[in-house]
Amino acid sequence: MNTDSQKQAPPIAAPAQGNAVAADDLQTIYSQRFAINQAYRQKVWQVLIADFFQKYGAPSASVLDLGCGYGEFINQIAAGKKYGMDLNADTVKHLAAGITFFQQDCSLPWPLPENSLDTVFTSNFFEHLPDKATLGRTLQQAHRCLKPSGRLICLGPNIKYLPGKYWDFWDHYLPLTELSLSEGLRNRGFMIERCEPRFLPYTMVSGRQYPLVFVSLYLRLPIAWRFFGKQFLVIARKP
Repeated sequence: MNTDSQKQAPPIAAPAQGNAVAADDLQTIYSQRFAINQAYRQKVWQVLIADFFQKYGAPSASVLDLGCGYGEFINQIAAGKKYGMDLNADTVKHLAAGITFFQQDCSLPWPLPENSLDTVFTSNFFEHLPDKATLGRTLQQAHRCLKPSGRLICLGPNIKYLPGKYWDFWDHYLPLTELSLSEGLRNRGFMIERCEPRFLPYTMVSGRQYPLVFVSLYLRLPIAWRFFGKQFLVIARKP
């Protein structure tokens, strides 16, 4: 959360409703789930970006973080233009200056022109949508707003490796695998560039805080993903 009173608050688009969890419930869920380890999460994402995700976007790129939460990704990625989208009104308090925030239902039209984004990134968000129809409309908006050759980068829990634990979170609705998501993306005009069924471990919520050097080492050892990875990574391109 910004504490520098000299920084300007990010601009905010008008809110809209329609996700599975009500906007006021999101404030409670986010604060109870993430407040206890927020500093550690920020540091982990710093490593994830530096050692893996930054290579998928130039520092001059236009990037939208879909379901941006407390801004762990969008605050730290190097980009020319930054956008965040989330239904939680508290999100804006955690975003750095210069990030445009859209507080809205992701399946409604995004307030961006066609072919205006280089990258749409989303992590642990699609499982919170109520159904595949909502996800489909969201993917269509991503496709519309991405430039040709723009990327949609998706992280999420893989239901095939989490048949029980997946449902331990109150706001999980939509079970997906890397294959079901890839098919949905292809059906909406995307090309699959990379598809990893196992990538990151499942969750940092109430989990052990490993030394950051372990995170960096893990990213460099894909063989370890086969044993510890419970989240898929799907990277799709707009032709």
